[in-house]
Amino acid sequence: MSKIDIKVALIGNPNTGKTSLFNQLTGLNQKVGNYPGVTVDKKTGISKLSATQNAIITDLPGTYSINPTSIDESIVLKTLLKKDIKESPDVILVVADVENLKRNLLLFSQIKDLEIPTVLVINMADQMARKGISIDLSILKKELNTEVVLVSARKNEGIEDVKAAIIRCHVAAKASPLCGINHQIDPDYFKKLKEISPNYSLYQLWLMVTQNNFPDTITKEEKQNLVAFKKDAFKLKKYQHKETIYRYQEINKILKKTYLIDKSKATDLRGKLDKVFTHKIFGYVFFFLILLVIFQSIFDLASVPMDFIDSTFAELADFAKSNLPNGVLTDLLTEGIIPGIGGVIIFIPQIAILFLFIAILEETGYMSRVVFLMDKIMRRYGMNGKSIIPLISGTACAIPAIMATRTIGSWKERLITILVTPFTTCSARLPVYAILIGLIIPDNKIFGFLNLQGLVLLFLYGLGFATAILAAYILHKTLNIKSKSFFVIEMPNYKLPSFKNVFFEVVEKTKAFVFGAGKIILALSIVLWFLASNGGDAYKNSEKLIIENVDYQHLSDVELQQKIASAKLENSYIGSMGKAIEPAIKPLGYDWKIGIALITSFAAREVFVGTLATIYSVQADDENTTTIKQKMASEVNETGGKLFNFPVGMSLMIFYAFAMQCMATLAIVKRETKTWKWPLIQLFGMGLLAYVASFLTYQILS
Repeated sequence: MSKIDIKVALIGNPNTGKTSLFNQLTGLNQKVGNYPGVTVDKKTGISKLSATQNAIITDLPGTYSINPTSIDESIVLKTLLKKDIKESPDVILVVADVENLKRNLLLFSQIKDLEIPTVLVINMADQMARKGISIDLSILKKELNTEVVLVSARKNEGIEDVKAAIIRCHVAAKASPLCGINHQIDPDYFKKLKEISPNYSLYQLWLMVTQNNFPDTITKEEKQNLVAFKKDAFKLKKYQHKETIYRYQEINKILKKTYLIDKSKATDLRGKLDKVFTHKIFGYVFFFLILLVIFQSIFDLASVPMDFIDSTFAELADFAKSNLPNGVLTDLLTEGIIPGIGGVIIFIPQIAILFLFIAILEETGYMSRVVFLMDKIMRRYGMNGKSIIPLISGTACAIPAIMATRTIGSWKERLITILVTPFTTCSARLPVYAILIGLIIPDNKIFGFLNLQGLVLLFLYGLGFATAILAAYILHKTLNIKSKSFFVIEMPNYKLPSFKNVFFEVVEKTKAFVFGAGKIILALSIVLWFLASNGGDAYKNSEKLIIENVDYQHLSDVELQQKIASAKLENSYIGSMGKAIEPAIKPLGYDWKIGIALITSFAAREVFVGTLATIYSVQADDENTTTIKQKMASEVNETGGKLFNFPVGMSLMIFYAFAMQCMATLAIVKRETKTWKWPLIQLFGMGLLAYVASFLTYQILS
């Protein structure tokens, strides 16, 4: 780091345009990582302030105050309490929304009392005239005793003023508290508190006591003295309550002199739109129509790029097989690594399309109305309005969906959402459903326009969502976890989405999926390839026994190779495993070949189709759904009937609707809950439910 780099922390309430300002300041000079010790996204970027100075800007999670109620918000407090010369910020940018300045200034007043140089950036200034808002900037600067800048981050207005304010603030390097709570509440109490350490501001020491959050740099003696202040819990709560009242009194005084809203001059449509989008009937109808458009788009728009990716990786595997020397490494590359990577990449179109819609809905301000709308329903089942985001995201992939639960403040509500999200039908189930529906459900029309196969698919999606809600209710009634539940939602203004913000959001979320789940799926693909490519003596002698068998002498070379491949698979380690579990899956209507697919698809559900393709000896170069379907349709059971009949097909789909067939999701749940307890409960609970439901389905339909 250069000596002239200024470390800047970007802080603000959610939906104040903080991300837009970050993008305008840093452009493409951004990178995403994790905060040390926690798995919350950390965005940093370089902003060129002048010819000789840069700023290293860290975008902190959105928060309403520095009294944290969620993991995201606790990151802000930890950062502000640090005394690490490499990480503690030199300057803080507090972003506020011009329309909600009063509430936003609560956070600003807390930051200012930390005595760190602070710039107040009032965003969405371009909407002031339409909303009848006027601000006396010079008086506001004087009252707040800090730099204040009006910007419109979305329109790239005022960005240079922000850069200049950062430099001025850094040069001054001296900051004073705004509210000085010690003089207003209990001067003697706060005087004793301040005497504990000269290394921290009074408000930092107060936060350590009230939030029970101590930086690594604090001494043992200082910590002991601070902990002593926690003994009188009643006094702490009383003083915290007084602090909030006093802050708002000060904010009201300042705004009275500097801030004016004249509604008679306002011309916005926000109120009219809110009446529709949050209506107790029309709000849900509109939301349902939006979901319909999203799901139709996911399936319609993604099919072409998915087919292209599928064929490209198949051709790549063929090319490698044709041009590389025969051997184990070539087999590993063409049968393990390339299909493994392809199995991850193929879902990028669906995931990108889903996140594109979600990013647009968030950018426009509509998603906050959805959260508000759904809170009434979700709360009955032990979740809150914010749970709807993970549940919707789960239709693409449970991994980013579970990561999205970090915004839920209550641990109990967050845990319930984490545990039930895998029930929602993710994109990995789609290939399984598609091929099985094609096999057992006739392509008939109902009422002349409704496709029966499509209705079955809709039923499976509805089943997943209904199960998630029911499971949440059971967990809500049985989990003995005491957790405070706060639901605060910002209602931002409606606005046109920023292309840059949407682009970065889609890219980051898609990258999180590819590099998060991809590594695990690829590793397991290699393991599965090894298990399917090796075995005992029966495996090693498979080729010889097939060639010498007189019944196979009339077969063509291609058919003979298919028989050899099938025999090898049956006698491989993974084939032996399929045989071993056959007695357990027989009551569900499955044979050992389906058992292999169940085992291999434990890594990821979509592996089911690829495994069946291998089992039924479909060549890689003509692998397509039709061919696989034809092979599967021709398979017979012990009685000579179709193996994939209606009872077996429905039993399989019900099994995949409930089973936790995804190692990557288990790994993410472990990472988010910081214990193996919950992923193991999830694994065995969902597995038991899948088994029982499939058993009943098969036995009833047989």
